[in-house]
This record gives sequence, C-alpha cells and structure tokens, in this order.
Amino acid sequence: MTRTEALFRDKPYLTSTEAAVLGINDRGGVILDRTVFYATSGGQPGDTGRFLRSDGSRIAVAATVTGLTKDEIVHVPAAGEPLPEVGETLKLEIDWDRRYRLMRMHTACHLLSAICPFPITGASVGEEDSRLDFDLPDAGFTKEGVTEELMALVAADHPVFTRLIDEEELAANPSLVKSKNVRPPAGTGRIRLVCIGEGSSVDSQPCGGTHVGRTGEIGEIHIGKIEKKGRENRRFRIRFGPLPAG
Repeated sequence: MTRTEALFRDKPYLTSTEAAVLGINDRGGVILDRTVFYATSGGQPGDTGRFLRSDGSRIAVAATVTGLTKDEIVHVPAAGEPLPEVGETLKLEIDWDRRYRLMRMHTACHLLSAICPFPITGASVGEEDSRLDFDLPDAGFTKEGVTEELMALVAADHPVFTRLIDEEELAANPSLVKSKNVRPPAGTGRIRLVCIGEGSSVDSQPCGGTHVGRTGEIGEIHIGKIEKKGRENRRFRIRFGPLPAG
C-alpha cells in the first residue's frame, strides 16, 4: 500500500516542498512520497499547482484526489502535460492564493456549525461561495442575525488548532461529530480534532481539512442565502465580503 506523507495536516501554511515520485497510476495520476497538496475530502476541494523539474520545466497539476486509501494522494496533471519519471525528484508548489481562500472558507464553515448546533447533512467549501446543510425543521435564523454572530467570532480572533484523541474518547463524546451521515474513519486509533477558541471554547470537531491559525484571518463574510431544501433541511450559503444592503 502506497502511503504519502501529508505535510498539509500539520503545516497548512507550507506552500512548497521537494518530493520523490513513487509511481504513476493507470490514469496518469502521480503518487509522491510526500506532498503539500491537499486531496479532495470532506467538502474541501483538492489543491492545484505545479511541479518544477530539475531541467526548469513545469508540470501543471489540475487536481488532487485520494487513491485506494486516504493515505494515498494522487496528483492529476492538467490535460496534455508530460508525466514525470518514477524516482524523479520534483519541487512542489501549490496555488497558495486559492488554498488560502479555501482555508478561510473552511474555518468559516466551522464557525457556522457552532452558531447552528444541528446535525450537518451536507457541506461544500468553495473559493467564493460555501454551503452547509442542516437537519433543521424550522429555520428561526436570519441572514442578518447569523452574519452578525459570524463576524463577532471573526473579530474575536480566536485561535484555531488541532489535537488528537483516541477512538474511546470520541465514543464517550458523540456530540463532537456534527455530520449526520458521515463518521470519522474507524480503526485508525487516533482522531484529529479541529478546535477553535481557548480550551476549544467555540468549537471542536473531527476534520481532516486545512484551516487558518486564527479566526481573524477569515476576514469579512456573510450569509448570502438561507434556503429550504426539503421538509427538515436548511441550506446556509456563506460568502466573502459584507452583507449586501437591502
């Protein structure tokens, strides 16, 4: 089983590294011994970027996905790009502006889940527009009210950090899992929690994504829309920038 060292888990601000090519799969995906590229998971899109070769040429990376297991990270070159050689050493560079926007958005989604403490039925993180779906029969929330609460948490500049717990601790605290339908992978022994606020005072939940180091980095955000999606489902859309007037 191929295992890629996922540097982004502990170093989300690392934008480049050197890595060796372990293999090329049957679809032309590149598997490396280590990477700074986040692979699509948990509603967060995978990273794009480039490989720099020793001869000065570049290989554009159009997507990053998981392989047969979560530990196998597959880098997908853009159409028409050459493939590197197995054993070749490459310099990896992610599209940092895009990643940083996704980190800010993903952290904002965590804040929203703290403000709306209901089971999450779906999620999608985007560069401009993200959504969280909640099992919530009667909204009782307004765009203005939720935006005000979000911006209060952003302005407070709470720390964002990770810690590991064992599966027994998670089983003893089932409320840590906010998703209604998706459970953290069992059998790994350790679960990664993303925590917000001193002593996890704002939020704590299992998550494998990338996030900013403090909520103040999120910047101005607002709820663009609250939609009814079924009898007991509400979709909240988060967008960057101030809440539009009117």
